[in-house]
Amino acid sequence: MSSRPDGQTFREAAGSLVEWIAAYLDHSETYPVLANVEPGHVKASLPSIPPADPEPFASILDDVDRVIMPGVTHWNHPSFFAYFGITGSAPGVLGEMLSAALNLNGMLWKTSPALTELEEVVLDWLRKMMGFPSPLFGIVMDTASIASLCAMAAAREALGLNIRERGMAGRSDLPRLRVYTSEQAHSSIEKGAVALGIGLEGVRKIPTDDAYRMRPDLLEAAVLEDRAAGWLPVCVIATVGTTSTTSIDPIPAIADVCTRHGLWLHVDAAYGGAAAIVPENRDVLAGCERADSVLVNPHKWLFVPIDFTAFYTRRPDDLRRAFSLVPEYLRTDDATTNLMDYGLQLGRRFRALKLWMVIRMFGTTTMQDVIRGHMAMAQELAHAIDDDAEFERAAPVPFSTVCLRAVPGGVPDEDLDRFNEVLMHRVNGTGEAYLSHTRLKSRLTLRIAIGHLRTERRHVWHAWALLRRHARELAASWRTPNAGGVP
Repeated sequence: MSSRPDGQTFREAAGSLVEWIAAYLDHSETYPVLANVEPGHVKASLPSIPPADPEPFASILDDVDRVIMPGVTHWNHPSFFAYFGITGSAPGVLGEMLSAALNLNGMLWKTSPALTELEEVVLDWLRKMMGFPSPLFGIVMDTASIASLCAMAAAREALGLNIRERGMAGRSDLPRLRVYTSEQAHSSIEKGAVALGIGLEGVRKIPTDDAYRMRPDLLEAAVLEDRAAGWLPVCVIATVGTTSTTSIDPIPAIADVCTRHGLWLHVDAAYGGAAAIVPENRDVLAGCERADSVLVNPHKWLFVPIDFTAFYTRRPDDLRRAFSLVPEYLRTDDATTNLMDYGLQLGRRFRALKLWMVIRMFGTTTMQDVIRGHMAMAQELAHAIDDDAEFERAAPVPFSTVCLRAVPGGVPDEDLDRFNEVLMHRVNGTGEAYLSHTRLKSRLTLRIAIGHLRTERRHVWHAWALLRRHARELAASWRTPNAGGVP
């Protein structure tokens, strides 16, 4: 007869797992940053059928080391410089553990009062840390992708088009809807437009200036042109910390356009918003107090394990009208806030615990110092790139992400995209650092995103040394193809 894990089994297994996690957090940099397995390797290493009988936790943990870890790309590595760095910090991990143990569902206030009220408190803490005005309604969502979709849905609801009841299909009274965003905006904006029935054609991408910031003059011209052509503008999505370059759109000027034309302004500050917890960086959110909604991702730069998006709005009633649907079995008589009314999901995890624990166990001063350090390292690296004739910086560095290209002498301009691609793969192949890429002005560009809690100056300079060394070696072979280069 099968037996269920009991309390003693849990204590023993949890003790082993906590020791494993602590050792991993202390020594994550001993692993290769990028997983080096072939597709299908992990699946092939596991049984094709589930076990019929209980297995000891020690065997499961052995398989974590044997099977899982070789297939892990270590986002918790201090030399993870791809995309945007994220940190699963010890306080955040503890918050996740407690959340899993409590196993709450915060759909209604009464189903877990502590979940709802701690969420309200911790988001108000974060609001104050970033210097946002009061009052703002805050709610925790999983990712910026979903939060931006919810903002667009609220903006559409605010127009009074009766889409909630009648939908959009087959309506002769409904013009085509238009959403505006920068050509540098995150792809989730387009995905959200697809999901909402606005469609890709309903997203108009506004060109940017030389610093990759949305141009307000071209935004206003686009709104006027669309209205004349019969489109109905819905909202504008601006960005503080664009995905490719971390540029900051000119929010005050964009807000002026939105005010003149009665448009909802949503600001995606998923990455850049966290920098505002440092008092001297508060200007990165200038103008955001005029936005109708703003999001920030503590799971990007505030040491909270993924996933956690803080979503704020000045217009919660519009958000509620877009999503509230209360069947009889969920009706309550109290006048409390029920978070299920402000988004797509009904079930809600106790995510607030992990940010609460991070803020309390680190304190705001330490959090500010870490962000200052990351930004200082990025500036130092940017200066080194500017001083190296074999490399060029491809964008400004307002935060802690640096965009660069290798431009070695003797390599034809038409080969530079391929050269930088091969260079990136060679550096990543060392397992000692992990970089990602983007395209700026149609040119392949490398990115070094500094954002992990444990990243020190030595990690950044080692990545820079790897780039320089492999660029020299690759350039030498590129100029003499018969020596084994890959032109």
